[in-house]
Parts: sequence; C-alpha cells; structure tokens
Amino acid sequence: MKITSIALDLDGTTLNSQGVLSERTRRALVRAAQSGICVIPASGRSFDSLPGEILRIPEVRYVITSNGTAVVDVHTGTYLRKFVLTEESVEKILLLMEDEQVAYEAFIDGKAYAQSAYVEDPVRFGAMPAAIDYIRRTREPVEDMETFIRTGGAAGKLDCLDVVVKGEEKKRRLWQLLEKEVPDIYVTSSVPQLLEISYKDAGKDSALRFLMEYLGLEQAESAAFGDGDNDRGMLAFAGIGIAVANGSQGCLQAADHVTSSNDEDGVAEGVEWLLSLQSANCPAEQMADWAED
Repeated sequence: MKITSIALDLDGTTLNSQGVLSERTRRALVRAAQSGICVIPASGRSFDSLPGEILRIPEVRYVITSNGTAVVDVHTGTYLRKFVLTEESVEKILLLMEDEQVAYEAFIDGKAYAQSAYVEDPVRFGAMPAAIDYIRRTREPVEDMETFIRTGGAAGKLDCLDVVVKGEEKKRRLWQLLEKEVPDIYVTSSVPQLLEISYKDAGKDSALRFLMEYLGLEQAESAAFGDGDNDRGMLAFAGIGIAVANGSQGCLQAADHVTSSNDEDGVAEGVEWLLSLQSANCPAEQMADWAED
C-alpha cells in the first residue's frame, strides 16, 4: 500500500508535553517528506502561533491552521482556502455568553488576541500550567475583548473565536447551546478550557479533503495522527487514522490504530512503521492488519 500524505496534529501529538519536537520525530518527518510523502501539519493553532521547528523543515510546504479555518502555502504565504465567521454569528455568540463569565480569544489573519486577564493568569481560567508560556508568548492581550470583537479590528474579520470556559460540565452545556442557537458555526475543542468556534465549513477533515483534492492526492493513500476531539474527523477521513496513547476518548475511538504517547515519540513510531511497510511493498491487507492491532 502506498502512502502519499501524512497529516499531523501538533500539540499533544507531534510535540511532546513541553511543546517540543523531539529529534527522533523530526528525523522521521524529514525522512517521510524526502521519500515523497506530503507531510501536512494540521493544527488548532493560528498560523502565527505555529512552532518554528515545524516550519523550518524545508519539505513542509502546506499547513492547516485554526482547526481547518485556513490552508496556507508556507513557501509563498498564500492562503489556498480561508473562512471567516459571519458578523451575525459572532453577535449571537457574544449574546449567548453574556452572563456566563467566560473570556475570549480572537484570531484575525492568523494572529491571536486574548483577554488580558486570561493572558496574565491562564490557570485561573482552566488552562494547564504547562500552557502558560505558550499562551503568553502567542496571544496579544486586549483589555476589553467584547468591544474589540464587536467594533474594533476584529469586526467582520474573525478567522475563529475561542470561548475560554472553566469546568467540563459548563463547557458541555455551552457547546450544546452554541450548536443549537447558532446554525452556521463549527464547534470543537482541543484543550480542556476552550470551545473553538469557526465557520461551519471548517474542520481539519474538511481542510484535509480540500488540500488533497488541490494536490491530486488520494484519500486511501493518506494517514493522519491526532490526540484531541478536534482530530476525530480527520482521523476518520484518512485512509489510516492513528491516535497517540494520550488521546481523548473520542479521538481513540475514531482511530484505526493507537501508537505510543506524544512523550514516547508516538508519531515517530507510527511514521517509521508506515515507511517500513511501504518500503517492503506490503499489500493493503497487511497495512490494514497493523491498523487494527
């Protein structure tokens, strides 16, 4: 069986718990890319928040960002596809959240803005301590996010909008409320404190389908790695969907195979195995057997 593309979630999957790309994983990705496989980072991060160690791999040309809101050609800086939220949807979201004591992150042209209080103390809003540096480093603090979103630089330009929610029960309730009351949005979550909202046609699976059609690649010849609920659709879409062992329950259920955790180089392990099967010209049946182990 031939593999022509590999899509990779980053945080919690390709990157370890410190947000670092291990040397073994980097080597595996470079080897895959140099063998002719299209290696595609597919992240919930905005474009400006993508780690340089990923973008510096010369063979990585295309990236999926903001949970499929945008598909970018890294070499030219061109957006191959991009969605923005409608102003009507944004206003409905703000009204629904008015009494819920939440904070916001807003993304415009790949740049992230967030509530100042959240940037100053992310843990108070439900973030894990390991995420503090990343949040402070990648978010531009804004004192009054609601005004910024409604009348400031974000009006009519939002790639996506994150609602920062503390507590799983409240998060589930607000998720259901948003999907019920705002029809033209896509809602997902990559980390416990976030509800990540974009235009209805976004999603990593939708973006991957678009990019593969653009590049003339076959769905059956694709693999994808992930760990979060926002990766479920992508893993289900790919010819072989692979979850890391630390993945969410939903992600693990969507996968054909579970590899080692992100702290045990699970992506490297999976990519190395795919390459070994491909170089040995293993038939599709043997590849399928591995995926079901």
